[in-house]
Amino acid sequence: MKNTLYAHTIPDKTEEEWQPLEEHLQAVAQRAHDFAQLFQSGDWAWNAGWLHDLGKATNAFQGYLRRSNDLDDSEYDSDGSTSNHASTGAALAVKRLQAPIGQTLAYLSAGHHAGLPDWYSADSGAAALQMRLREGEANLARLLADATDVEQNLRAVSKPPPLVKRDNFHIWVRMLFSCLVDADYLDTEAFIDRQKTQSRGGFQDIKELAITFSRWLDGKERNAEPTLVNKVRSQIRRACEAKAEKRPGLFSLAVPTGGGKTLSGMAFALRHAVKYGQRRVIYVIPYTSIIEQTAGILADIFGTGNVIEHHSNLDPEKETARSRLAAENWDAPLIVTTNVQFFESLHGAKSSRCRKLHNIVNSVVILDEAQLIPPKLLDPCVQVVNELTRNYGVTVVLSTATQPALPGLDEPQPIIDKPLELYRELKRTEINVPVDLQTPTSWSQLAEEMKPCRQVLCIVNSRRDCYDLFRQMPEGTLHLSALMCGEHRSEVIAKIKKMLHDGEPCRVISTQLVEAGVDIDFPVVYRALAGLDSIAQAAGRCNREGRLDQRGQVHVFVPPKSAPPGILRKGEDRARELFSLQDFDAQAPASFTRYFELFYTSVVDHGSCFKDLLQKDSPSVQFRTAASQFRIIDDQAQQPVFVRWGKSEKHLDELRRIGPKRDNMRHLQRFTVNLPRWTFNKAADRGFLEEIWPGFWCWAGGYDRVVGVDVFGAGWAAEDLVLG
Repeated sequence: MKNTLYAHTIPDKTEEEWQPLEEHLQAVAQRAHDFAQLFQSGDWAWNAGWLHDLGKATNAFQGYLRRSNDLDDSEYDSDGSTSNHASTGAALAVKRLQAPIGQTLAYLSAGHHAGLPDWYSADSGAAALQMRLREGEANLARLLADATDVEQNLRAVSKPPPLVKRDNFHIWVRMLFSCLVDADYLDTEAFIDRQKTQSRGGFQDIKELAITFSRWLDGKERNAEPTLVNKVRSQIRRACEAKAEKRPGLFSLAVPTGGGKTLSGMAFALRHAVKYGQRRVIYVIPYTSIIEQTAGILADIFGTGNVIEHHSNLDPEKETARSRLAAENWDAPLIVTTNVQFFESLHGAKSSRCRKLHNIVNSVVILDEAQLIPPKLLDPCVQVVNELTRNYGVTVVLSTATQPALPGLDEPQPIIDKPLELYRELKRTEINVPVDLQTPTSWSQLAEEMKPCRQVLCIVNSRRDCYDLFRQMPEGTLHLSALMCGEHRSEVIAKIKKMLHDGEPCRVISTQLVEAGVDIDFPVVYRALAGLDSIAQAAGRCNREGRLDQRGQVHVFVPPKSAPPGILRKGEDRARELFSLQDFDAQAPASFTRYFELFYTSVVDHGSCFKDLLQKDSPSVQFRTAASQFRIIDDQAQQPVFVRWGKSEKHLDELRRIGPKRDNMRHLQRFTVNLPRWTFNKAADRGFLEEIWPGFWCWAGGYDRVVGVDVFGAGWAAEDLVLG
């Protein structure tokens, strides 16, 4: 570019110290190229880097920079151009390059701030790419520098790399988008905030972590009690380490609950990553309610500074400047995150969501309890898992006690060669199923049955069931449900673990939030009739360490009312169907295979909606609409409210005074309860909610120190209680 044009400024710096636009375009192109080389797309990302900020070479944008720094902008009189710069490079790409090349680069340039756009959409209006190209064309005609200066730096690309097909084009574009967005963020940050840039990195590399982990496991095995369970856990570890030599791809780790699959899976992942030069391990967990335990175990092994947690329920006091930065783009060797973060990012459109995607490439991903992916989203999730393993150098490990046969998934390599023998060796419980699966047991009957048990856990299907049964239990019984905020639940789970460790009497009534991954060990467990996977997970909280002289007892019962309609009800119906078969073994691996075949047949939506949006008219893709519809958790059906518990009052007062800020909102995540929309509306009508800032609500009704938000007790009219 012939004139000195600028990309970024720093307050109180002279014009000579601003960042030249050409320097920024060059740096972003190089970074993006290096990121995308890992999936054969370096030149595409290079071109996107040169195009993305071309619109800054206009009177409008250069004048904007001068005005923002209190300088004279008369040299840049208005010529009809706009300071909205992102669409100009998109227009140049479409004008000068053939489809789909130009269209692909247009998505990237136009979306690098606002997010990937739809190609056309009545709903998104001017945000659709077709409309934004018109604005870009107008700006293109008014560039202060000749666009050929940029064109001369573009590299020839005739077609997408061989990995790209019609049905996976949208995934490839997101990966390119991630490379561009992260490169842009990093270069801008390096110019504006060098101290922040210097805070990045500094983690141990994957080889050092693997050595640390192996030594830690060796020590744990030496000091473990000589029980059958610990012997089998050691065998599982050895099997994982042996299979880590296999080439990257899709693997399954089917280990009964209590078999140590978290640690054995990590042993596989680290050894595999070292052997094949993979850059990081990403541990994906289904629920925020259990992520703390896994992250805590790994932090004890590797040190807090080497484990990056990225989820909504993170305690900000655990964060450092370095960990916050690493969570932005997952540029660290060990990431612990949730299904929500992982899959919604892979189907996302926002730049902040997609920024991390290129750092999934050439990594090991452990999907813990893969069967908990919502069936309505199973098809697009399976497709993206297949894509990661086929084309992006990712090794995926499906780690679960109840290995599902996910429809459409490529055939995984089993890490455990003889799972049936393993299940037999680790059988520490008896599952007792009533002969009559039609007649329910009342809560009062169930409470009387459990009262003689010194230590007992009962898991039910809903918050209301949990509340009703808890009210029938003796004083001192503990309650666990999602009506308690995250901080409250963590305190109760810690209390339960201590009581069990100390041999104290401990009775707990809980919803299914304790089933996947919460490391507690009861001699007796009761489980309301539910899907076979839920019953197996409940059994994993019984005699978990195998210390009992006899098998732990798991009692399945028919609750007073069926599971809520939908997925839970279908799981219950399929389990009832199988339990009616003669000699059915609820703990055999083959039984889970049969169960999931029946279950998925009845519930899976084969993604026709997402195929229409993302594949049908490819490369004309509806990125933004698809992203808005891909929700692991239906946030439209729920409304978060803050509660007064522990230290929350301090943060609520700050929110009330100065509004939402990043750090404050991170703290308040620990004090949030999600209410069904109808409950929220009723509570608002009855004055149980306080809007402490527009759009942010605090529960003003009762917050019980045992059961949490009191939506079923004091303060509600009698007619409200029947709706719980």
